[in-house]
Amino acid sequence: MGLSGISHWIIILVIVLVLFGAGRVSGLMGELGKGIKSFKEGMTDEEEEKRKRYDEQRRAEGQRQLPNEQDPIDVTPRRNEPAATPPRDDEAR
Repeated sequence: MGLSGISHWIIILVIVLVLFGAGRVSGLMGELGKGIKSFKEGMTDEEEEKRKRYDEQRRAEGQRQLPNEQDPIDVTPRRNEPAATPPRDDEAR
């Protein structure tokens, strides 16, 4: 005997309307709708702020890098410089 039947829900709805009145129930639903709308706006504002902070942080990191750090390092020996020979085993002793 739970509240599974539609007739039970109709009786409960009628009792709520009698106790609170139709105007008060509709006012509560309007306030609930405004609260949900405000919550959604707050969530989108928060996401936009996070995105702005992330973009600003990426720009700041890009400005901190020196132009030389982006160039590759050349480790090939030049033609006019002799290549260094590795030490022999008998010289190390």
